Amino acid sequence: MKTHILAGLSAATLALSACSDLTPEQRTVAGVAGGAAAGLIAADALKADDDWRLIAALGGAAAGTVVAQNNQSRQCAYSRGDGTYYTAACP
Repeated sequence: MKTHILAGLSAATLALSACSDLTPEQRTVAGVAGGAAAGLIAADALKADDDWRLIAALGGAAAGTVVAQNNQSRQCAYSRGDGTYYTAACP
């Protein structure tokens, strides 16, 4: 049952993120929901306990927020390899 709910949330998030006329707030909400769903799916696939599922969902939500905001500004973060990052236009 839980897998079906997560699959439905993932499909809804993908459908919502395909809309190009979203406001910045809607884009952020879609990023949070998509990231949290991806984190939960990954934790479920790895048979994680409840604590790790919560951590994975929170981490995914944070990553989804950053991706949504970066898509709005058209800036991407690139790793230098030494632990630091820089931003530049996305390809």
